[in-house]
Amino acid sequence: MQMDTMIILALLILAILILSIFVFRNNNRINSLLQGKDAKSLEDSFKYLFEEVKRMNENEALTEKALNNLNLRLKKSLTGFRTIRFNPFPDQGGNQSFAIAVVNEDGDGFILSSLYSREKTSMFAKPIKGGKSEIALTEEETKALAEAR
Repeated sequence: MQMDTMIILALLILAILILSIFVFRNNNRINSLLQGKDAKSLEDSFKYLFEEVKRMNENEALTEKALNNLNLRLKKSLTGFRTIRFNPFPDQGGNQSFAIAVVNEDGDGFILSSLYSREKTSMFAKPIKGGKSEIALTEEETKALAEAR
């Protein structure tokens, strides 16, 4: 019986030794993982990454707000331009008269027209709202407006 106890005790010591080696190796792996570059811990690295993600999300929100503002401003800017030249008086001169339509994406803007004759030149400005004018448009002004949009 004493021999059986000695074998069991030896096996227990061997198991303790094997488990100690296993714990020592895992402890070394954990320590090396936590050390990182320049003795930074893994926790510090995670904190840094979370702060960077938070900063990037804030920058994304600011960028999106700036883009939306820019899109609104661009939508209101005058982007459609068209000039139609014509001769309203066939017996005089050439195509010296013109109609210029200037509108934004919403169809808001103006039409500037000039009627040229030998005696005088007349200019007219007509406001455009939503692609329409409250003042009657000539055929040339209508064409300029249609092509500007």
